[in-house]
Amino acid sequence: MTEVLSQDEIDQLLTAINAGESEPEDFKPAADSRKIKIYDFKRPDKFSKEQIRTVSIMHETFARLTTTSLSAQLRSMVHVHVASVDQLTYEEFIRSIPTPTTLAIINMDPLKGNAILEIDPAITFSIIDRLFGGTGEGTKSQHELTDIEQSVMEGIIVRILGNMREAWTTVIDLRPRLGQIDTNPQFAQIVPPTEMVVLVTLETKVGDVEGMMNFCIPYLTIEPIISKLSAQFWYSSVRRNATTENLNVLKEKLTTVDVNITAEIGKINVPVRDVLSLQIGDVIRLYNTRIGDPYSLNIGSRKKFLCRPGVLGKKMAVQITQKIAELGQEEFEELVSEGEEL
Repeated sequence: MTEVLSQDEIDQLLTAINAGESEPEDFKPAADSRKIKIYDFKRPDKFSKEQIRTVSIMHETFARLTTTSLSAQLRSMVHVHVASVDQLTYEEFIRSIPTPTTLAIINMDPLKGNAILEIDPAITFSIIDRLFGGTGEGTKSQHELTDIEQSVMEGIIVRILGNMREAWTTVIDLRPRLGQIDTNPQFAQIVPPTEMVVLVTLETKVGDVEGMMNFCIPYLTIEPIISKLSAQFWYSSVRRNATTENLNVLKEKLTTVDVNITAEIGKINVPVRDVLSLQIGDVIRLYNTRIGDPYSLNIGSRKKFLCRPGVLGKKMAVQITQKIAELGQEEFEELVSEGEEL
């Protein structure tokens, strides 16, 4: 709160200054304690912290999937994890990557525009060496990819893009496609140099070789779904997809479960001593059951259908005539007791 001086206090200060007792420099304004953030209009922030966090969570899933798939394909220990997610200009990104490098132009259908997946040369040549039967040490001399090496890397990148589609499924049904592979970053001008991009940096280790993979997404490409990059939307989508996925798995598993189906002619209570004395040819009379009555077809312990006995080929069979669920309990008992034909 600002303190207001009285007229007497003002007169005393003026008198002190005129008398030379105090210098004007001694009276300095109080320091401004407000925190001021410098804003650069040349590179405005277009992603909020929450959106950056959501992008990071999505690509942590992508990193786990890529770790598993590359480990299986290369038959070597591969580790991928998200190192950072930043927003910067496209020019800054292009200047930060080496030449030559593996630069894949990715079509982000159904989103407009392209993205870039850049793989460090050390990782690229380690993967190629591993697939060609080597130990995965790569090569110390960096050179542009040959036609054969480029074809091999295309297969690896297509596999990685499959993981990307799965990681993005909570936000959008992304269908990324590999456009082309370049080695010179100056030839990959997908957006103006001053355009803002989000850069996902992935620390990658193949065997003992370490390097980086960078996934660069322009703001213009991701803008249509920017509202979906929120923690609330992402977590609600995860729960919804998890529930649907669980139901589909349960349905698939249940289709292979064996259940007992029995055609029940009738019932009767018999003492144990009578059961022990039964002989071949004995006749047991069933109460409330007459010739021509439909059978009850039970699934497990539940009555589900009415059926008729018969023969199919050389085997005994039953023909389903009606669902019991369509009948009331009283109608069912009346139908069975009266022997009404269906």
